[in-house]
Amino acid sequence: MDDDLKIHEMPQRLREMVLARMRAAIISGRFASGERLVERTLCDQLGVSRSVVREVIRILEAEGLVESAGQKGPTVARLDRDQARQIYDIRLLLESHAAADCARMADAGVMADLRAALSALQAAQTAGETALFDATTRFYEVIFHAAGHHIAWEIVQRLNGRISRLRALTLATTDRHVSGQARMSRIAEAILARDPDAAAGAVRDHLTEAAAIADRLLQGK
Repeated sequence: MDDDLKIHEMPQRLREMVLARMRAAIISGRFASGERLVERTLCDQLGVSRSVVREVIRILEAEGLVESAGQKGPTVARLDRDQARQIYDIRLLLESHAAADCARMADAGVMADLRAALSALQAAQTAGETALFDATTRFYEVIFHAAGHHIAWEIVQRLNGRISRLRALTLATTDRHVSGQARMSRIAEAILARDPDAAAGAVRDHLTEAAAIADRLLQGK
């Protein structure tokens, strides 16, 4: 029985490791927009079988990070200005409402979870793409769940890969008036102060500046 369990669990863990590395490579730009993903090359780079690579590529397609183009095979999905605008519009609508409702409804337990998520996010700034992806996801997960916006959170999760690509793009700039980390801290502070209007406003400030930076960087692409 134990041997049977090991056989089933090992591929699952391997798939998750490969998925995390592939996702991080796309988000960070190591694999560029439009770059062809050759199965044999990926197998050699990652040290895994084609079946694992194919399964991971299917998941990344569902996340919007990879697209298939007929006989050309899978490529890294392109991210243009129009897509970026739509993503930021969706985020602004969903996140501002979630932050406001979180500020209205959060109890002591949620406040503790939010403080812990913010601390983890701050620690992840220098810990690599995967750690930052996970910490940022957790920060927003606390907010959406505390607000009771479970369907909205499902929508955000489907966009998470593309959101993270845009985040990596904008974080690399040095012309922000306020850093992305500071913007997110202000969102948390407004929620902890139980100020719905300030929480929604902090989200708007954060996303409006990020959207403008992304639009400029994607111009002509």
